[in-house]
Amino acid sequence: MTTINFTVMPPPEGLSRDIECLRIATHTGNKPLEVKVCPSGYPGIVFQYATDKTAAIESIAIRSGKTAAIPILFLHGQGSEPSIMRFRDIPYTTIQVVFKPHAWYSLFGWDTSEFKQGLLFPDQFGAVDLEKQLQSVNLMEEQLYIRDHISCISVRELVAAFHISERQFQKRFVRVVGMTPNLFIRVRRVNEALKLMHSGQYERLSDVAYALNYYDQSHFIREMKSFSWVSPKHIAMRVREFHSDLAGSSYL
Repeated sequence: MTTINFTVMPPPEGLSRDIECLRIATHTGNKPLEVKVCPSGYPGIVFQYATDKTAAIESIAIRSGKTAAIPILFLHGQGSEPSIMRFRDIPYTTIQVVFKPHAWYSLFGWDTSEFKQGLLFPDQFGAVDLEKQLQSVNLMEEQLYIRDHISCISVRELVAAFHISERQFQKRFVRVVGMTPNLFIRVRRVNEALKLMHSGQYERLSDVAYALNYYDQSHFIREMKSFSWVSPKHIAMRVREFHSDLAGSSYL
């Protein structure tokens, strides 16, 4: 993404339990941009500001619909669908606080399964008591386990590792993270595939698929298309246009 400069910073000390990172993106050009965003499985809060002191984003679209009149400040769900963000023809800066998957539940007690791909405008979360004490969330350990074993993890292995019934685990995971554990694993695995492709350490796409234990090449292609709009071959051809970091992967 040569026209957008990204700066990714670790969370402030004391907030790393609930915040993954802070990401600042700046665009200095004067052409409208259409940025395709792959889902990361992480919710966040976005402050987006153009040089004329108005919102830089015109609309955000997913397969099931489009949201226009985006406010300068908004919360977004963790998401499991790729999206298209359309920016105006004006320089802008966006500041994004990327929360851990459990953060909305641990910080605010929200059932995040209700939000999913949606946006919350300021008047929809302004009344939330931000002084509410942080809640202890046992799912943090499970999420770290998923991250560290993303190439081979399954729900069955998670259930066995943490000695919990599958029904109880599924119910708790959806309530805290906002999506099923299987869907979360799929989203994170695609992000790991994009990261490996961007790294250049694998010569063939089949090697990436093998490294992440996709069933076969067809399975790998289907998953990549499902969460990034395009095929792995198309991504490989345009890999220099990709930006990948802790917040997820996106491309023009």
